[in-house]
Amino acid sequence: MNFAKKLLAILALVPGLALANEGGHPLDKAPDRSTNMAALQNGAKLFVNYCLNCHNASSMRYNRLKDLGLTEEQIKGNLLFTGEKVGEMMTTAMPAKDAKAWFGVVPPDLSVIARAKAGPGGTGGDYLYTYLRTFYKDDTRPNGWNNLMVANVAMPHVLHELQGVQVAKFAEEKDPHDPSKSVHKFVGFEQVKPGTLNKLEFDTQVADLVGYMEWMAEPAAQTRKRLGVWVLIFLTGFALLAWRLNASYWKEVK
Repeated sequence: MNFAKKLLAILALVPGLALANEGGHPLDKAPDRSTNMAALQNGAKLFVNYCLNCHNASSMRYNRLKDLGLTEEQIKGNLLFTGEKVGEMMTTAMPAKDAKAWFGVVPPDLSVIARAKAGPGGTGGDYLYTYLRTFYKDDTRPNGWNNLMVANVAMPHVLHELQGVQVAKFAEEKDPHDPSKSVHKFVGFEQVKPGTLNKLEFDTQVADLVGYMEWMAEPAAQTRKRLGVWVLIFLTGFALLAWRLNASYWKEVK
């Protein structure tokens, strides 16, 4: 018991285990969109319009969006803009060398980003939901933006027209571990320019986008969960049957 307590105390001191983000900002809980087909369809539209310009989703084909209730005609008419075919992978037309030159780093593939960002502090969806809502204007950065989750982020705020422009407010406070030092603590955002959406509308759109990215990371998740329930029911019934057969067999042997 004492060993377990000591181990937990040590783990609590390891950087990064307490939160699932680089900047130490707490994660907001992402709304569940896993069974909301309309929200997932909207998320797919947002992903194609705002994310696929720079990022790849090279493990996902456009025709897999039929699983969200979209027809091939709807995919062609609303989600294909540069001559791609429905059976092709969701990739960007931006060359990697150009992305490297413009952003300083090649934008990561987003196919399974919602699973890759999961950690002890929350799910990958929680991470993405918080990340996409915590961009703020920072004129000291080359792209003019910064982020509470990823300090000095290379990615610009692609959703700023929807959210508007906000600046982050920080305060200097005494370090609770060392009173001789001070810490730069985030205290809130101030909206300096409105976007086309209000806060609730923007959060809803981001939730739909994140919901789609969670679905994209494992399109068969809901099927897996349903099958898992039936498998557990079968195994439970089989175990009961085997238990009674075993009892009956040994009763005759005795």
